Amino acid sequence: MKWLLPPVLWLVLLAAVIALAALAPWRPVAPPPWHWSGAAFVAFGVWLLLAASGQFRRVRTNINTFRDPNILVADGLFGFTRNPMYLGFTLTLLGAAILSNAASALAAPLLFFFAANFWYVPFEERAAAAQFGEAYAAYCKRVRRWL
Repeated sequence: MKWLLPPVLWLVLLAAVIALAALAPWRPVAPPPWHWSGAAFVAFGVWLLLAASGQFRRVRTNINTFRDPNILVADGLFGFTRNPMYLGFTLTLLGAAILSNAASALAAPLLFFFAANFWYVPFEERAAAAQFGEAYAAYCKRVRRWL
């Protein structure tokens, strides 16, 4: 299923947040006005996505999950978390779920997190370990997978 790139899954799940909020709200996530705190999660998540992808563009490295990496990016945001883009995707979905104020919509960020943590990230870690060897192992010891 290499066609299911993270941004595609993210868009599908974002649409699901909207649909779940309309069709199966269950109960509120946060009482008004607290549900507006979701906007902060969305904003921070978008910032992470843009800043991390900008780092990749600046060094002209591959950003596609299922292609071999060509440059190990280990500074900037990648010095705090090995996966700032996946964190950004997850936070935007969490924020959207909070903004929708539907508890059922919390399934979307959970699904994305599990897909990232157990499918995308392990795939990328194996590729990076094969490509960068000891440099990647040292990076993994220094920087956590998520936070």
